[in-house]
Parts: sequence; C-alpha cells; structure tokens
Amino acid sequence: MRYLIYTICFFCSVTATYGQQTAIDTNYTIQDSVSIPTRSGIAISATIVQKKTNLKPLPVVLFYTTYYQGKTDDFFAKLSADRDYIGIVAYARGIRTNLKEYAPYEHEGTDVYDIIDWISKQTWCNGKVGMYGGSYSGYSQWAMVKNIHPALKTIVPQVAVMPGFDAPMENNVPYGNILGWANDNIYKNKPYDRGLVFEWFNNGASFRSLDSLGNQPNPIFQKWLQHPDYDSYWQSMTPTPQEYARINIPILTTTGYYDGSQIGAIQYFKLHNKYNKNANHYFVIGPYDHWGGQSKPQKNLMGYEIDPVANISMRELAFQWLDYILKDKPKPEILKDKVNYQVMGTNEWKHAPSFQTINNDTLTFYLNHKILVNKKPEKKAFERQAVDFKDRESQNNYYTPEIIFDTLDASNGLIFKTEPFISDFSINGSFTGNLFATINKKDMDVSLALYEQTPDGKYFYLTRYVGRASYAKDNSKRQLLKPNKKESIPFNNTRFISKKISKGSRLVILLNINKHPFEIINYGSGKPVSEETIKDAKEPLQIKWYNKSYIKIPIWKPKE
Repeated sequence: MRYLIYTICFFCSVTATYGQQTAIDTNYTIQDSVSIPTRSGIAISATIVQKKTNLKPLPVVLFYTTYYQGKTDDFFAKLSADRDYIGIVAYARGIRTNLKEYAPYEHEGTDVYDIIDWISKQTWCNGKVGMYGGSYSGYSQWAMVKNIHPALKTIVPQVAVMPGFDAPMENNVPYGNILGWANDNIYKNKPYDRGLVFEWFNNGASFRSLDSLGNQPNPIFQKWLQHPDYDSYWQSMTPTPQEYARINIPILTTTGYYDGSQIGAIQYFKLHNKYNKNANHYFVIGPYDHWGGQSKPQKNLMGYEIDPVANISMRELAFQWLDYILKDKPKPEILKDKVNYQVMGTNEWKHAPSFQTINNDTLTFYLNHKILVNKKPEKKAFERQAVDFKDRESQNNYYTPEIIFDTLDASNGLIFKTEPFISDFSINGSFTGNLFATINKKDMDVSLALYEQTPDGKYFYLTRYVGRASYAKDNSKRQLLKPNKKESIPFNNTRFISKKISKGSRLVILLNINKHPFEIINYGSGKPVSEETIKDAKEPLQIKWYNKSYIKIPIWKPKE
C-alpha cells in the first residue's frame, strides 16, 4: 500500500530584482516575484509578506517549495506574517522562472544556503531565520544543514522525504506514481492521462517506457530510473556522518504512522542522534497521513476515528516551536521528551528520551503453516506461492486506502495469524525480520503487511514493508538471488506504529509479491527492473517460504 495514497558570504555585492507587482491588501504588504541571486547564477523566485504594521526588523520564516499553486501560495507566507515574522515562500530553481533549470533534489543544499544568506542581509531581517514545511520542503531543510548558514537558528522538517531512501523509491522499489510527480508539479506541463498505468499494465511494456506511452518524455523520471541503487547520486543530497555531527541547531521533526515519507523522517532523526550525541532534536508522531503530519489531522483517517488527544495541528505545533526558538516563548507542551508518540486506542501521548527506551519486550513469531508461532519450529517446512506475471486478468497485492476492514483479501498472498492474546500490550516501533525463501528466478519485490484482527473479527491495518529482495542486504548494491537456492531476505526499514493491542486480538501477516498497475513489476530476470517487459516473465515465479522465516515486533507490556 502506498500512502498517496527536503562559510562565508558568496556575494560581495547583492541586489534583488523585484517584479512589477507589489500588492497591498488590508493587512499585508506582499512583494511578489522577488528574484534572489545564487552563486550558480540562477536566480530563485520568491514572495515576501509582512504585516503593514510591522516596520522594525523581525525574524524570518522561510518556506521553500518545489510546488507552485499560484497566488494561493501566499498563504504559507501569510501564516508567518500573522505571527509577526517576515514570511517568505521561495521556489526551487526553475519553478516560476525557466523550467529547463529545474532539477529536483540536486541543488537545495547550496540554493537554500544562498537564499538565507540574502535574507540575512535585508534591513527587515533581525538576523534570525527559521524554516518549516513538509515533504519536499522538509527534505530541503535537511539538504541545507549540510552546511548551516549562521543566520539559520532552527528547522522544522515535517514528513520529510529522503531522496533515494524513501522517495522516489522505497527499499529500492520505485513508487508507481513517480512519473506523475516528476511531471505534474511542474505547473506548465500537461498531466498524463489517468488511464496510462492501466495501459502500461495491460500491454506489459517496460516501466521505463511509461513516459513514452504517455507521449511526453520526462528526463527527470528517466534520470531517477538510472539510479536504482541507493548510490552516491542520492546519498550526496543529505548530510554525511561528519555533517550530522556538526548540526547543533534545535530541530523539530513531525510525521505520522500512515505517512508515505515516515521512513525518511525517522532516518534523519536516527542518523542525527547517532552521529551527534548531543543533538537537540525533538520528534512527534501520531495517527496521521502525509497531510496530517504537516498540517491538521483528519478526525476520521481512512475509516479510523483517531483518539481525541491526537487531534493536534502539526502546523500550529511548528509555529509554537518557531516562537520558542526565535522569540524565546515557552516550549510546546507536548514536547515532554525527545520522542513523543500517540498510542492509538489509549487516548494518551507517551514520551521517551529515545527510540531505544519506548519498549520493554520484543515478540518473535515464525511463519509456520499459516500460523505465527512464538517458537522456532523443530520440523523444517515451507509454504508455496506462485505468481504468473503474464496473467493480466488478476492482480497481486493491490490494496484499498482503508485502515479497518471486515475481511482480509489475500490477493494471491499467504496469511499467517497468531493465537489470540491473553492480555493487553502496545506495539511501539518498527517491526523487523528475516524471510528465507527459494525461488526459480533471480529477484522479486516482497510485501509484508501487518494487521491486528480484533476480537470482533475486523482487521486493523498497522503497517507494511515493501522491498526488493536483491537489495535486502545492502540498499546500495544489487545482489541477485540464485535460482533454486535458499536465500536470506532480511528487512528492517519499516514504518513506526504505536497502538494498543487488546486481549483477544491476533496479529496477522499478509505476505505477497507485487503485480498490479500502480507499482513497478519485477519479473525476476535479473535485468534492470525498469527495462523488463512481459516478455521477461516466462514461467511463473515459484516461491518456497520456509518456516524459519520470522518477524520481530517491539512492544510495551504493562508490569504485572
């Protein structure tokens, strides 16, 4: 399931060219189409907003984005102006200027530094700059702190993507919608037809040909597909260990259990704390999707009524944090410790100094004869699964965007269940494990979805792992499987979840292989997956899933 469903002054003399429009409404002075110079010679387009009544120098809040929605973008700058900041919306290079210069992810580290350098020299800036924003905007903040400008005092990366790690691919499996993203957010490009993915699926063309099928070649899409490894191209976009160690400004990260970018958001937090033992970094997570993790939550999230205490605006929290750092106001009340998480089903928040301290036990289950058993089976056995990639009448592993189900459709996968639990406990964290399998091909894309089956028989979707088997041991280097040889497929890069599991409930695993129109299809030939076609399908994929396969689930058990 996809939850669609980041020195020294370089200018001796700096000037800014302002557009012809300077709009003034009742409350704000708005300077639109401001051109901010950068060391590259490519100017950045920006909008600057301030209250008419604010005439003295103020701290500045920068919202940097790759999206352009027209005049409605002023909203993000006005939010800051309403809080008595100078509000700025700045656009990635090429957006609102020359689209030939657009290169997502590649120049944020230097471009955002130069934007802040320019801001810090303006008479209306008091020398303090903060950043906030989600998704790509969250990523841009992490790119910028590879080399922190002295004027930058804090960042609030919300639902921040990590290029190559969780976008535009997750565990080396490209998102099904990456072509649309690489095209649609460039506001002048014509959107692809919504039926394009069905045409691609039905005719069995290569994933790489998707833009050609849509009669609109996309060089960004093609460049991303040239980097299926988590290689130096992707890694250069975010801080190195040495750069993480130097990040000493305070940071607030927010994300959600059902946020498609949660894996990246957590990885930034983990790496910052790993390489900087004194990191001043707070983390907030709750029952939110990609939008709720950066704005207001949905009270009914894909069929699940969130607990009342979870109904907190992450955007409001971001501004409370900015006030705390830039204006010396009180720290937001929810930040009682470095890790703050809402336990679904309990109507309470929990707080801990680290991820390592939120659990007091781990449940280990082996996948044995459609049962999740807590002891390693003495007798070796396996379950069979077959996937015919040439068959386009049926689909594997397609999910609807809901959290609560009356019945669970296996979709040609294998379902494993625990016995009912005899007492309550909470899952807190990310499940991990190791799958052992023999296949007749060289690769496969694996999905492992985790559910709670409640005592009334309903299924509550918790989280999911999806990953390419050939990258399971090293996401930077493909290691093909050997046909008909037992292989180990470890996994640990899954989403964080926190929920009370009630007495009488079961945990359920749905193990499957991707074959549907909304994600790339790995035919297992060993060729670059984006180049494979239905001609590479040949015989069906035959899998033996061995019962030494296991999952580990971190939990908190109440003390007896």
